[in-house]
Amino acid sequence: MENPQAIMTEAMNFMKSRVVLTSAELDLFTKLDEKPLTAAEIAERDKFNLKGLTRVLDCLAALGFVKKEGNCYFNTEKGALFSSRHSETMLPMVLHFNRLWDNWGSLTDTVKGKTGRRQRVVKGLDRKSREAFVGAMHVIGRTLSKEIADSYDAGRFDCLLDIGGASGTYTMAFLSKNPKMKAVLYDLKEVIPLAKKRLESDGFLHRVTLAAGDFHKDELPEGCDLALLSAIIHQNSPEENIVLYKKIYRALRPGGTLLIRDHVMDESRTNPPPGALFAINMLVNTMGGDTYTFAEVRDTLKRAGFVDIKLLRTGEKMDCLVEAVK
Repeated sequence: MENPQAIMTEAMNFMKSRVVLTSAELDLFTKLDEKPLTAAEIAERDKFNLKGLTRVLDCLAALGFVKKEGNCYFNTEKGALFSSRHSETMLPMVLHFNRLWDNWGSLTDTVKGKTGRRQRVVKGLDRKSREAFVGAMHVIGRTLSKEIADSYDAGRFDCLLDIGGASGTYTMAFLSKNPKMKAVLYDLKEVIPLAKKRLESDGFLHRVTLAAGDFHKDELPEGCDLALLSAIIHQNSPEENIVLYKKIYRALRPGGTLLIRDHVMDESRTNPPPGALFAINMLVNTMGGDTYTFAEVRDTLKRAGFVDIKLLRTGEKMDCLVEAVK
């Protein structure tokens, strides 16, 4: 028999999320990382409502994000990850989730057919926010990128084209695994300086050509024999993906390979469950994005001219791999 309380807890999880998102928006974790503080000290300095702040801090303590001793609060190890002072801070990613909150609140209207405001993730951010977001993506993807690179035999390829490669997380993972490989990292002109900084600091810049452009508008750099689309296709409609696949097809050498990393749904579209949730994220935050079944991915790749299309890997953490050949 199902436990009614456990079911109700699932429905109430939004409450916990809202407390964490508000705490990140108010930068409480950074404030408490500097030194233990009372609610009254923070409220007086930042002109916050004392009762509201106290209740939020007490809730954070109950959830294990901060510790309370007497009237003072300070970060736990978990809460410290949301401080801007942490070397591997997750704060930019949580602030990104906070920006998604309003659009998620429009889900009912979206299902009713009313349109809300939707925008692409990196476009529209100021320089500081963009840099922080790309940095957070690197922290999140660092382990998974190595797992993906280790699971895929890319030793036969000479040159990787990383499309929408951000700061080079996956580029570096593939270059580490394949010492003879070189790469071209392609992303928006605003992102390229971030990639250069990361690649240089990690010692990979001499093996990477940086190319700026918008794959929605521009052609892609030619001459590579392996192209990577990592967490890209879910942002696009099927029609947008076909246009993008055709650009990749034109850019690849004859016989070259396209590798796609993303959620790939089963035919029921209910598994993996994180992919079903992510489909909602795309529904409320993009004009045409979605998560796709392998049959849907295969069909759009065929329409772009690709052959030998295979589902190489399945998983629940956006770690599915599809391979297609020019």
